[in-house]
Parts: sequence; C-alpha cells; structure tokens
Amino acid sequence: MDLLPLAAGTSAPPPTPEQLRDLYRLMATVRYLDTSAVAWQRQGLIPGYAPELGQEAAQVGSGYAVDLTRDFVFPTYREMGVARAMNVDMVAYMSTHKATWHGGLYDPQQSRLAPIQAVVAGSVLHAVGWAHGQTLAGQDGVALTYFGDGASSQGDVHEALNFAAVMQAPVVFFVQNNGWAISVPTERQVAGGTVAARAAGYGIPALHIDGNDVVAVLQATRQALAHSRAGHGPVLIEAMTYRRGPHSTADDPGRYRTLAAEHDDAGPDPLVRFRQVLLTEGVADEAFFLAVAESAKAEEESLRHGLGALGPRPGAEMFSLVFQESTPTLDDQAARWRKESEHV
Repeated sequence: MDLLPLAAGTSAPPPTPEQLRDLYRLMATVRYLDTSAVAWQRQGLIPGYAPELGQEAAQVGSGYAVDLTRDFVFPTYREMGVARAMNVDMVAYMSTHKATWHGGLYDPQQSRLAPIQAVVAGSVLHAVGWAHGQTLAGQDGVALTYFGDGASSQGDVHEALNFAAVMQAPVVFFVQNNGWAISVPTERQVAGGTVAARAAGYGIPALHIDGNDVVAVLQATRQALAHSRAGHGPVLIEAMTYRRGPHSTADDPGRYRTLAAEHDDAGPDPLVRFRQVLLTEGVADEAFFLAVAESAKAEEESLRHGLGALGPRPGAEMFSLVFQESTPTLDDQAARWRKESEHV
C-alpha cells in the first residue's frame, strides 16, 4: 500500500514507565466501565449504549496523546475510552446514554471534548471547521476526530478530507477500523481494502497501525498531532482493531457472525497483551494489577451511583437552547408543548 509519509521531525519519544502504567490503568478502567455499562443497560439504568470492547488500546492511546491546553477532540457515540483518557467527568459523559441530556453534561470548552455526535460521520465536518478556525486565528491547536470504517463510506468524510487537504487544516482523522459497519464486514463496504489508502487521493499522509497496541497508537497519534501542529496539514490514522461485541445494546451480532468467528477474528485481547508486556519489561507487578482492579471497581461504583442520581432535565430546554434568538415557529412549538405537557 502506498501511503504518503509524515513530515520529517515529527517523531515522538517513547513513553516513560510511569506513562506505560498510566496507559494500562486507563485501559483496565475503561474495560471495566464499558462492560458495566452493558450490564446497566440490561438492568434498566440506561436505555442504550454503544460498547467498545476490544477497542480500549485504540481509544486510550489516542486520547492520551491529546494536549488538553490547545487541542480539541470530536467524538462519535463510542468514544468513552477517549473521554476517560482525557479526564472527562464520567457521570457527565454518560448522561447522554442515560438520555438525560443530548451530547453530555460536561463542559466541552473546558474538557476539550466536543458533544457526543450520534450522526454517523457528523463529527468530521465539525473538526475540520474548528481546525480551519485555528489557522485563521493564528493558533496551534489540532483537531482530533473519530469515525469508523463504516462511516468512512459517508459523503461527509470525503468532504471533510477534501476541504482539510485544500485548506491545510490542522486536523487528525482517526479511523477505528473494528471490522464491522454494524452488520457489514469491512471487505464488503471499503473499496480498496483500507481507509488509509484513500488518503493519498487527497494528498494527505496516512498511518496504518495496529490499533490493539496501545503504545503504537500513542506514538502514531503524537506524531500525527506534531505534523499538523507544525503547519503541514491533516493526517489520517487507521487503527486496525476489532469490535468484540455488538454494535450497540440493541444489536444482536449472532445474526451476522458466529461466536467462533468472533473469537478467531478478534486476535489477542489488547488488555491481556499489554499486561504481559508490562510484566515482561518489569514495568509493573501483580500488586500493581491488583490495585488497578480495585480502583476500577471503585470508580465503576461511583459512576453507577452518579448516574442513578441524575434526574430528568426540564423539558423547556428543548426550545430554550436551540437558537441564540428564538424564531416564531420555535415559539409556537414551545407554547403548544407547554399547553400539552404542563397545561399552561
């Protein structure tokens, strides 16, 4: 595959032992929260959730590379691991999955994480716009935007890649290729075999990486951010991983693949794999892993209680937070809603 290279001088230093431990701690916590969220949906605590089992390395490694003082991240509905790596308040983040508030209750400007985007490929256009704004303002922030192999077939992605390349916008497109566009395997909906290969058509450098290797993901994302920050324009990263569970809690993967195929195609578990690396290199011991497990359990319990305490938002916010200045049509809708629901 012919991929355009990144600019010279964008290499990243290897992570320190403490950073390696941080990465494992985050991956283990995300794994625990993710599997718990599926259970919460089954128990009725949240109405829906998009699992990321098997994608922890891709999400934590990339999110950990973000400079929270100047960069901005544009997620889809499946980036809980990215949010956790960026230290976003998890109760505020998960409020969307509880249907308490669309986009999350966290402050995007403070956290540097845009509201959760449910529209497939919707986040990429927002990212390019923000990145071009950085260029116009003479600032050095970089947008990092996520989408999947399935979303790569959307026209919005073509528009975003083309505009970013023409305007040399500082944006990193991070593709989590988890093998499935809901029920359609990658080979049936990505012409050419990889998303990364498409970047050359826009004159954009690309990295095709092992998305289950958290260190490889961290290094690639750091390099891509450095490339864009130095004024060289956009970069596309395709992280090859695997969705080990359903597309969402409303999905039944047994309708389009067998458990045996899922086991064979998924490859080594990224968390188990990284644990072995830390043990082999003497970076962590069993006491560390035990402490991490206990910390993850405590965080899960705190998050579960926080979600349970969230009350419903005022229904009037459907109208008061739409436009800075309301419109006659919106005012009419609000009046009819108050009459029907509040009897005013």
